[in-house]
Amino acid sequence: MPQSFTTSPQSPLAAPKHRRRSVLVTGAAGNIGSYFAKHSCKRYKLRLLVHGDEDKTAMQALCAWGEKVVGDIRDLEQMTRLFKGIDTVLHLAGDPSPQADWNNALNINIVGTFNVFTAARRAGCRRVVYASSIHAVSGYPADVQVKTSDPVNPGDLYGVSKCFGEALARYMAQQEGLSSIAIRIGAFQSRKIAQQKGGINMLDAWVSQRDLSQLIEQCIDDEKLQFAIFNGLSGNRFNRLDISDARELLGYAPQDDLTEVNPTLKRLGLRKRVQSHNTGDRRKKS
Repeated sequence: MPQSFTTSPQSPLAAPKHRRRSVLVTGAAGNIGSYFAKHSCKRYKLRLLVHGDEDKTAMQALCAWGEKVVGDIRDLEQMTRLFKGIDTVLHLAGDPSPQADWNNALNINIVGTFNVFTAARRAGCRRVVYASSIHAVSGYPADVQVKTSDPVNPGDLYGVSKCFGEALARYMAQQEGLSSIAIRIGAFQSRKIAQQKGGINMLDAWVSQRDLSQLIEQCIDDEKLQFAIFNGLSGNRFNRLDISDARELLGYAPQDDLTEVNPTLKRLGLRKRVQSHNTGDRRKKS
């Protein structure tokens, strides 16, 4: 079976001595970016990239967590300048809609992502952590638990754009020497939303704020991987994506499970009564 990760034969991935890693976050005013910035600002020296037309309240909050800069990921030269002196780029910016039309998918999610990786390489960054999506593999049947080693299978054009980002990440890591890690992010929502009646709809795909933030930090701090794809979900009893790679390679230890957080599901006692998805190799025959 092909592996969805490779290790680095060199040492530049080691932590800098006596200083925090410098991390640039694209899409810093978004839901994921703002949560990460607020909760990781003491761990890293943050440069927070915004487009400039975001909510003013969100923009003001960012100033307390790092250096706010304005830019457009569609401008390669601008990105190269902004990435100077940065250890890791956390690339969250993009059109997040599964209904994204081709124009946005192309110019923002594809061209913009190309610019981010290219600028990071030109600026001498150590790593890019790329926000991929569960939509890169959403074309699989609902009863299939997708492993990181399975072929991509997008269910929409948004997913197609994320497949491009994963392929580019591998190319940059293997051919250009830029360490790259992609996280296939599931349904990122707060515990408050997960506790609501509609939270049941996220039964097999929820990733809590603190679990995703933990996974992102582990991807930034890792010193051994040259390239990897990780599935970014919480420790739900039912998971559409297999998270065992992240557990084994990074030590990812999710704290949340939707079947315990959502009151309706918790009353059913699913964690004790129902077997979780089989994490073995489904290709094996008995």
